[in-house]
Amino acid sequence: MMKLPKRFLICIPNFLTLCNSLCGFAAILYSLSVYEHAAKADNSMVVLDVLSSCAWIILFAMVFDALDGFVARLLNASSLHGLQMDSLADMVTFGLAPAVITAIMTHWLTLNKGSWFSSAVVTYILCAVYVGCAALRLATYNVHALLEKKSSDLFTGLPSPGAAAGVCSVVLVWEFFYDKLQPLAIWLPVYAAVLGLLMVSPIPYFHVGKYLASLKRRPKRGFLVALIIVIIIAAKLPGLVVLLNLYIFSAPVIWLYKIFRNLHRTQEGAAE
Repeated sequence: MMKLPKRFLICIPNFLTLCNSLCGFAAILYSLSVYEHAAKADNSMVVLDVLSSCAWIILFAMVFDALDGFVARLLNASSLHGLQMDSLADMVTFGLAPAVITAIMTHWLTLNKGSWFSSAVVTYILCAVYVGCAALRLATYNVHALLEKKSSDLFTGLPSPGAAAGVCSVVLVWEFFYDKLQPLAIWLPVYAAVLGLLMVSPIPYFHVGKYLASLKRRPKRGFLVALIIVIIIAAKLPGLVVLLNLYIFSAPVIWLYKIFRNLHRTQEGAAE
């Protein structure tokens, strides 16, 4: 069997990474068409369809994000160039694209509503917090990847794909519950900013990819994965949204619980 040259093998995961970044670029470009549709009367559902499509594009990009690392390890084609390229692609797709979609969606939802968000200044600042935190998080991840010899099953801070998935979950739900969620539109950028701060927080998060990869060694974890699949099939989009946000916000709750528990034990030890 002919052995492919190393240079060609490296191109395969890099191509997948490039597809990731192009998905983010496509989501940004398509989201700009909101203003064209918004200019027409009674076109709310068309606008929501556009935004939902952008969210699905970002979620689809996560397939490329997962595959590039898997293929690189499979072909033994990992490289520093690939590491840097992966973070740059993530910055476009999971950093910039969700912030742009949030800013456009909030501006459209609050247009002519008399909200203090309608000036767009606060919205842009909060979305900038998300973008800035994504950049800091990805730069920190690169440094840790270069310095740490052993990979961990935990992330420090919310991974950028997880934060992007949180933004996408809100966008997707909005199309189904538009009338009920309309008063909450001003909180969209706030939610994005919170996700940004979670990305640069010291809170530990499970590495979903490595968790799934360990199913053969730890069969008991398969029950949880099967349960998640059943919930998504049964509840469909609302179930997926709940699971995504459960992943995002369960980690801070557990982290705070451990801090207060340790503080309580310390106080009890000092009192004895």
